[in-house]
Amino acid sequence: MLTPVGLLPLALCGFSVKELLQGAADCQSELTSASTMESNPAMLYAAVRQLLFRQGKQTELLSTFCPRLSTLSEWWKQLFGESEGKEHKGIFPASLVFTTDLHSLGQFVQDGLRMFFETFISVEKLQEDIEIPVLHDNSDELLYLEGKKMSYVNRKAEEATRYAHVQGGVPVLAFEMPELNEYTIGELMYFFEFSCALSAYMFGVNPFDQPGVEAYKSKMFELLGKNSK
Repeated sequence: MLTPVGLLPLALCGFSVKELLQGAADCQSELTSASTMESNPAMLYAAVRQLLFRQGKQTELLSTFCPRLSTLSEWWKQLFGESEGKEHKGIFPASLVFTTDLHSLGQFVQDGLRMFFETFISVEKLQEDIEIPVLHDNSDELLYLEGKKMSYVNRKAEEATRYAHVQGGVPVLAFEMPELNEYTIGELMYFFEFSCALSAYMFGVNPFDQPGVEAYKSKMFELLGKNSK
């Protein structure tokens, strides 16, 4: 995403490539200048992932209550899946968008097999918000929500979910973004890229190749007759 292949489409869509790259550059400066692992959050994230993996947590769930982060979650899955998943090693990356997935996979996360840990990404300040109107009518039994912001309700749902999952035995990590814009997205993307490389090296694999995806491509081209003409 931080190469011309990803930056050009973003620029054409009207996003600030300059701000995205500035966020990534500032994150790089912070991480590479850290003198200890304790002061380097990317190293800590990679180390904690390894620790949890060795405790039998073979899947990481990236969860968010911000639907606008759903496509970034898809990028995150590709990043970690293609970087770590080699030589029968790696942590399987999966993503959830709440509250939608609370009504589908939430039951499994709460009470299912304890094979995963969960990483939350939260956004503190949303660009748009809605206030629930005061109607003085409790026929829907939702009077207690009147006058509250939707962001407040969403935040309480997230707090409740984190609490319930921890109580259910799920190890939970959390990242807090101050707001959602090109700069903070650039920071987060570089953070994950840096940490992903470290994590892959901890598994003893090269994070910068993807030999496994060639297997299906070769067979697909054969079935389509690409090499027969």
